[in-house]
Amino acid sequence: MMKRVYKLEGLDCADCSTKLERAVAKLDGVNKVGINFITQKCSVEADDEDVFDRVEKFIVEQEPDVEISVLK
Repeated sequence: MMKRVYKLEGLDCADCSTKLERAVAKLDGVNKVGINFITQKCSVEADDEDVFDRVEKFIVEQEPDVEISVLK
């Protein structure tokens, strides 16, 4: 299993982060996801490296004002 942590700058409400977390969790290949609104961090666990590309693209589509960057 692989893990990646993202910084989601510009995520402006707790409700948005909850909805985004639930939506990302439904993506194929995502095993676990957690979004912390206060720290604006998103951690994703997946089986396959290419899942992360789809997660990043999905987040940008769902929250176009959010700037996403990989922390680790």
